[in-house]
Amino acid sequence: MAHRAAPDAQQRDLTRLVMAAQPTPFWLDRPDAPAAREPLRGDAACDLAVIGGGFSGLWTALLAKEANPGRSVVLIEGNRIGWAASGRNGGFCEASLTHGADNGRERFPAEFGTLQRLGAENLDAIEVAIGRYGIDCDFERAGSITVATEEYQVASLREAAAAAESGGADGATFLDAEAVRAEVNSPTYLAGLWDKKGSAGVQPAKLAWGLADACERIGVRIAERTPATGLASDEDGVTVRTRRGVLRARRVALGTSAFPPLVRRLRPYIVPVYDYVLVTEPLSPAQLAAVGWQNRQGVGDAGNQFHYYRLTSDNRILWGGYDAIYHFGGDVRRAYDQRPATFAKLAGHFFTTFPQLEGIGFSHRWGGAIDTCSRFCAFFGTAHRGRVAYALGYTGLGVAATRFGARVMLDLLSGERTELTQLRMVRSKPVPFPPEPLAYLGVQATRWSLARADRQSGHRNLWLRALDAAGMGYDS
Repeated sequence: MAHRAAPDAQQRDLTRLVMAAQPTPFWLDRPDAPAAREPLRGDAACDLAVIGGGFSGLWTALLAKEANPGRSVVLIEGNRIGWAASGRNGGFCEASLTHGADNGRERFPAEFGTLQRLGAENLDAIEVAIGRYGIDCDFERAGSITVATEEYQVASLREAAAAAESGGADGATFLDAEAVRAEVNSPTYLAGLWDKKGSAGVQPAKLAWGLADACERIGVRIAERTPATGLASDEDGVTVRTRRGVLRARRVALGTSAFPPLVRRLRPYIVPVYDYVLVTEPLSPAQLAAVGWQNRQGVGDAGNQFHYYRLTSDNRILWGGYDAIYHFGGDVRRAYDQRPATFAKLAGHFFTTFPQLEGIGFSHRWGGAIDTCSRFCAFFGTAHRGRVAYALGYTGLGVAATRFGARVMLDLLSGERTELTQLRMVRSKPVPFPPEPLAYLGVQATRWSLARADRQSGHRNLWLRALDAAGMGYDS
């Protein structure tokens, strides 16, 4: 289903509809949000400093303290826990560590089976941790469906189902048009692939808040509104400079997502790409019945420019994706969180997918920056003579994969040879992005080419084929 531009009058109506929504992330807009923690003031010292209060930093702090209760761990966050990517995503908690099987199989063929196993174990461990710490985050392991909305995509889903079966994966089921519409009722669906075990839904802000609480219960110190401004190291450890003081640490783990890395040589490896999301008002029983969705799976369509959507615990529909906006210079700015043209476009696509919901309103609209790298899954490494570790570039699929990244960082900081540190995924780096204006021109050319491929039955033009050859190709 190629999405066409709406007529001007309809576009204006859609713009008015979405601009009536609250301009804030639905997940964070809660009366029971935790109170702000005190910032770090003056000088402090610890064994491990964790920079970043999103999922990457929270899992690192929690796992470090669990493994060694005597280790002093301090986590500093420049704003509030979970306020950035960890509180702005769609709440899809996926087993994949490689941004999907196709990307993983293409980039890491020799260890793809190992990565699939590690990803499944990682998702299981997240579910166990949520239960162990009593984290109330609406965790719901309902699986996900990839839907075909164009004829050429049907064969790809059949092939993916066959590849999963031949690879020993269970729980991946091909659905024809009738079967997929019996799960979620949209006239646009031509087929589907239901991954029954590899995905869960979660309220991501509540997960972040719950992880922070769990960290503090076992002795981690958390300071909010404490942005790190620089790193320096010597033979005794690492100095983390902050606005109000200095934190000395033997080791440091960086979980700074799309923000400029404190290790400057890493900056060419990631760019911030903005993604946008709408959430509807709660569906009435009649509206929910019209859509079906009794098994509450997450859904994503199979285009290059794809939508992702799911039900919330109170039966709203979260609807995001499609546009991926890069701003010249790679800045991360609060002003970029709102983009009326994209919200109106998303609303138009929503009503094309679910015409039976015509007339429903939207309660929330927001955007946020994704830390994108050229291989579309995380990369890892160390700096400052092995005293600083980093995990970056999750490219929008980090709700679960950040826990794996936390394990990698802790293994790298230990200096020991482990299964994780020997993975090619861990030992290799993506291709860096070029400087401006080439980065901006390249991203725009790629967006145009991907949109064209969606209109041309998936045919990849010369630009996309060149990116494929260079190891920078993208195929969702």
